Amino acid sequence: MESFGYEKVPPDEKTRRVRGVFDSVAGRYDLMNDLMSGGLHRLWKRYAVMTAHVRPGARVLDLAGGTGDLARLFAHRVGPGGTVVHTDINGTMLAAGRDRLLDAGVALPTAQCDAAALPFAARTFDCVSIAFGLRNVTHKDRALAEMRRVLKPGGTALVLEFSRVAAPLAPAYDWYSFNVLPRLGRLVAGDADSYRYLAESIRMHPDQATLKAMMEQAGFEDVEVHNLMAGVVALHVGRVY
Repeated sequence: MESFGYEKVPPDEKTRRVRGVFDSVAGRYDLMNDLMSGGLHRLWKRYAVMTAHVRPGARVLDLAGGTGDLARLFAHRVGPGGTVVHTDINGTMLAAGRDRLLDAGVALPTAQCDAAALPFAARTFDCVSIAFGLRNVTHKDRALAEMRRVLKPGGTALVLEFSRVAAPLAPAYDWYSFNVLPRLGRLVAGDADSYRYLAESIRMHPDQATLKAMMEQAGFEDVEVHNLMAGVVALHVGRVY
């Protein structure tokens, strides 16, 4: 059984229900991210891309790329000689991201695929990223192993995700998550339940130490944890040698 928020459901059921969540919120996803984080999600993503140190000409794979924030930032870094592949398992989110990228003048290869079963050859990419998507993946261990498989020697994996907040801030953070977020979801996206699920999914996601151990188990080395906003968000960086 897998966690869908606080519920335990069969793996196929989780995949189906997560798809429904993102089908529902895709149209207002960017606006809701700005409202929920006060725009800070843009800074967190810029920090992740900066930490990757990708060079012009590099090949980057962005998993669960959604509306394309990371893909666009990486495209500017790798330049015309590089490649950024924008992917998501959800077709609605992927289409929204493709259109948003094109509106910004950025045309990237796009693929609808499952992070736990990637359709790419081993040792293809210099960097693989997943931002605010791993907690929604049904088989996280497989996804991490796939990220490891498609990286070249010397490559870097980035996992940017909500994580375990520092204990003194937990009561206020819980109140905000379970009271404000669903109300925002209802008012802005017309969907309180999806944002209640997103709040629950954060609590069920592995904490910083557990995710670091999972990445090491998948074969990553020198795994670093960068806590942002007192652990509200954590960036895990793993390397392949």
